[in-house]
Amino acid sequence: MTARIIDGKALSKQLREGFKARVATLVEQGVTPGLAVILVGDNPASRVYVGNKVKACEECGVRSFHIALPSDTPQAEVLATIARLNADPAVHGILIQLPLPHIDGRSVLEAISVHKDVDGFHLYNVGGLVVGNTIFPPCTPYGVQLLLDTTGTDVAGKNVVVVGASNIVGKPMALMLLQREATVTICHARTRDLAQHTILADILIVAAGRPGLIVPQMVKQGAIVIDVGINRLPDGKIVGDVDFEGVKEKASWITPVPGGVGPMTVTMLIENTLRSAERALHVPGSEDYQDWEAPVLKGA
Repeated sequence: MTARIIDGKALSKQLREGFKARVATLVEQGVTPGLAVILVGDNPASRVYVGNKVKACEECGVRSFHIALPSDTPQAEVLATIARLNADPAVHGILIQLPLPHIDGRSVLEAISVHKDVDGFHLYNVGGLVVGNTIFPPCTPYGVQLLLDTTGTDVAGKNVVVVGASNIVGKPMALMLLQREATVTICHARTRDLAQHTILADILIVAAGRPGLIVPQMVKQGAIVIDVGINRLPDGKIVGDVDFEGVKEKASWITPVPGGVGPMTVTMLIENTLRSAERALHVPGSEDYQDWEAPVLKGA
């Protein structure tokens, strides 16, 4: 068996084409969706991520507001910037590029209006995941969910193992899968004998930030493997947390790195921004997070 590829780049392209029509409808009603991205400092990786988000906005017709602040910007100034954006009706989504230098990230994230928290990191949205209803789900888990949809798999009752317990990916991913009635196990840095958990997974989602962590003998025959990891090796090569070449011979479906989860994260950021703009116009169906399925890729 050689796994079929879950092509995040192709799915992202499909979704963004659909976004253009939604933007056009909003513009006809006098609203141009706007996303503000705040970058504090000059972290090279953060600059690349912000550039990708600005480019995605341009592609879909969303107005982008890029606010670049020096690394020594006082926390009070960052909070004042957020307050100004919260009050600006032209801004429908606010994103703080992490990590932040010398600043309490939690207090900054909590300063963003829940109505503009398109990253889904505010306690309100996190709490919404717990009770099964949120406005803006975190972008990476949201993207993973749609990638799983393209495989045609019903996750209800499946054994799902999530490797990595971060607030950004692992924990919200587990909550979203529980909402779909999967049986979820979360593994983390202190999990003993990781392989005894991963080998039982019908669906294995890896977001640990450790290149090559998952090798073939740790994967169940026919499992679906989603690799969220993005790691740069000393030679400059980008790889995931999964031994792709080895694991693809056992899995039924697998995401590549790059070209798997990465493109979907930015795409779901645009989706959340559009939902925020639609909420401003009280478009039916935009008030709450909808557990919708992605279009199935041609040839999948």
